[in-house]
Amino acid sequence: MTTTVRSVHARPVLAPLDPPLQTASGEVPTAPLVLIDVETSDGVVGHAYLFCYTPMVLPALTSLVTELGAAVVGTSDAPRAVEADLRARLRLLRPQGLATMAISGIDMALWDVLARRAGLPLVRLLGGSPEPVRAYGSLRRMAPDDVRVEARELARLGFGAYKVKVGSAGLARDREVIAALREAVGPDAELAVDFNQTLPVPEAIRRIHALADEDLLWVEEPTRADDAAGHARIRAAVSTPIQLGESWWGEDEMTASLRADAGDHAMFDVARIGGVTGWLRAAPVAHACGRPVSSHFWPEISAALLAVTPSAFLLEYLDVAAGVLRSPARVVDGSVVLADEPGSGVEWDEDAVDRYRA
Repeated sequence: MTTTVRSVHARPVLAPLDPPLQTASGEVPTAPLVLIDVETSDGVVGHAYLFCYTPMVLPALTSLVTELGAAVVGTSDAPRAVEADLRARLRLLRPQGLATMAISGIDMALWDVLARRAGLPLVRLLGGSPEPVRAYGSLRRMAPDDVRVEARELARLGFGAYKVKVGSAGLARDREVIAALREAVGPDAELAVDFNQTLPVPEAIRRIHALADEDLLWVEEPTRADDAAGHARIRAAVSTPIQLGESWWGEDEMTASLRADAGDHAMFDVARIGGVTGWLRAAPVAHACGRPVSSHFWPEISAALLAVTPSAFLLEYLDVAAGVLRSPARVVDGSVVLADEPGSGVEWDEDAVDRYRA
């Protein structure tokens, strides 16, 4: 029986973030999310969500998901077919930014449909098994005292690695933040830092050289994400591994970065890389280029995808959607535990959704 897309619904919410997410570029006090429900002709409903950082673009992203969803109603519900159809419709616009996110969200919901219809967890549908996926605790706060408190809470979950955001002030402040994190989690934990694209290339080289004695797991996005040549200069000048990828819009941008030798690691954001379909295209390329793959946000679906990624490294545990999920990602002994239930693991807490509706 051929099944088709019956409807695509998108709902905007402002979910709570406690504590708020801080970066060198500003603070995100609530999580602007688009909740997506795709129903197919046989009555199966799949779910996915998108996180867009600022409420200013929440109406636009919600509308885009709705309009693109309407365009595929009545067509095959096969995720690859829908993704190809939507990309073809937007070819003259070169689908990036919000357009890629909208396509990715619909794609994720359709893969959830496939897994539910098959009665399998997404990871099993993709050929993997629901084993725990090693994760790192990703901190939301940046002030040293706040870092100590948050890191001690994360340490109770058994993580062996942590990431903290730096770059809001000078080198001395970066060292203070890293020292606060080490004090909280102990000398044996692996630490990474994220500059969130804030440094010019010469300053990034100087700053990373100065932090060499910290023995960091990686330094993430030290300069502009679209500056592959600049990141290649940084990588060639420092010994600390460079982490890139959360800002890649699809596998083409990933490939350009890999060709430029811009980083040592790859980090996939499932909403930017192209949903489940885009991730599955990108992962073998990263593996062939010898790049360990970690994830950015989306711990539920990213855990399933990392479980079938040949060069999987670490899952980022920073759950921005927990406030509207019935069963948020669960961490045991520093690993995210995959539920052995049909679907991708995304189910709405409808009472919370009503409460936080934007």
